[in-house]
Amino acid sequence: MESRSDNRADIRDFLARRRAQLTPEQVGLPTSGRRRVPGLRREEVAVLAGVSTEWYTRLEKGHISGVSEDVLDAVASTLQLSEDERTYLFDLAKAAHPSPATRRRRQAVDVPPRVQWLLDSMTLSAAFVTNSRLDIVATNALTRTLFAPMFDSHTIGERNRPNFARYYFLDDASHDFVEDWDRAANTSVALLRAEAGRYPNDKALRELVGELSTVSTEFRARWAAHNVRIHHGGVKRFHHPDAGPLELIYQPLDLPISAREAHSLTIYTAQPGTPDEDRLRLLASWTATRSTDDIRPRP
Repeated sequence: MESRSDNRADIRDFLARRRAQLTPEQVGLPTSGRRRVPGLRREEVAVLAGVSTEWYTRLEKGHISGVSEDVLDAVASTLQLSEDERTYLFDLAKAAHPSPATRRRRQAVDVPPRVQWLLDSMTLSAAFVTNSRLDIVATNALTRTLFAPMFDSHTIGERNRPNFARYYFLDDASHDFVEDWDRAANTSVALLRAEAGRYPNDKALRELVGELSTVSTEFRARWAAHNVRIHHGGVKRFHHPDAGPLELIYQPLDLPISAREAHSLTIYTAQPGTPDEDRLRLLASWTATRSTDDIRPRP
């Protein structure tokens, strides 16, 4: 069994950064004189949250054991945390005193055939399954065509599985493939940071973060910012080497495959009646042609 995680540094850094981002004006406090630190003072947060300064100081140092949900709610409201950030704070508190179930070692599982059949049935959308570390663990054919630069990248991991974070931060060509690289990179780090809050003892996740932090200054800066994302989806733009510019809508959905590993099903599609739909259909046609050639008997 893994030892209990000591996540006090994450708690300290997260709360201190969020406190520094708030001004007295934002929380309705008067301002007077010169302030030595950016953002709110600890005593100001304590007053607004209805706790003592000593108690809040101890909390911000990472001592979160025994803190009630009401107090965490008060601190979250005072720091004006988003819903995802509030969830992250509660996850940090749970991880500080994990239950036997959450202490169990997380294990990779194979995607069951029924999920692969579901993916294969989607011929006009790119559909794939990722695990909580952003590895692509199952795809349909169109996904492999759409994300060809990623599947052909030198960053591809074990079992020939691409990883979004490794691709963005370790392959310079990702800047050419993804139009808004900064946004994509920020989202990938925020998703990993949220997952680390839930499962700080995930060995594979720690190894991924360690690798990226060692090699990429871009990743290190974003990881230190403690930004988190849990619910996401939206629009992403690509410069595909064959189809040209593509603007696609994507939506991830939780996929309950196993209690020992988190998975998400993501679908990329184009808005109907747009040039992007025409280009995506062209990619789908190329994909279907290649698939037919692959299975056609050789003379």
